[in-house]
Amino acid sequence: MISTLRGVPQQVNLNNAVIEVGGFGMLIQATPQTLATLQVGREAFVHTSMVVREDSMTLFGFASGDEREVFEVLTGVSGIGPRTGLAILSVHTPEEVRIAASTKDTKAFTKVSGIGPKGAQRIVLELNGKLVPTGAPVPAGSPAAPTWEPQVLEALTGLGWTEKDANKALEALAKNDPEIVATGSVPEILRAVLRSLGRGNRPGN
Repeated sequence: MISTLRGVPQQVNLNNAVIEVGGFGMLIQATPQTLATLQVGREAFVHTSMVVREDSMTLFGFASGDEREVFEVLTGVSGIGPRTGLAILSVHTPEEVRIAASTKDTKAFTKVSGIGPKGAQRIVLELNGKLVPTGAPVPAGSPAAPTWEPQVLEALTGLGWTEKDANKALEALAKNDPEIVATGSVPEILRAVLRSLGRGNRPGN
């Protein structure tokens, strides 16, 4: 079982990355937040979880052991596959997932694409007692806080855009889609900006 990877990213895409380890290119699936911490050509370290199926083996990468732990608890819930688990962590931080599970906040889970009210209800029931908040401060409800802009800028520059281009894209997004800027979470705003910068393609692609 592969638990961690230390190597040099050769590719960093919107949904995955290729990290070279010992001459082998290891493909990992990850959240936009985790991928934003990776830079091509610069050594990186990620925690991983391997999901083995009859016809495939998929490696999922995480910036922290905490994120991996929550992912593995989520994928232990009936009806939540690894893609859905990753989607949840693309919308919510690990602590926000713990809080939503412990407070039975079904609305938090319906914010994730593909999860409806019934699915959210089943998730909070099955997560009962399995995820407990650590007590770390978390932005209430996961809408974007006033600090979203530096987080999104850091993610964009980490993905290869210049700070100038990233700032222009944020200004255009605020003008063209003020609702998502006002109410969206950091991952939602990041995805919207990536779409405006070329449907998620990295610079030079």
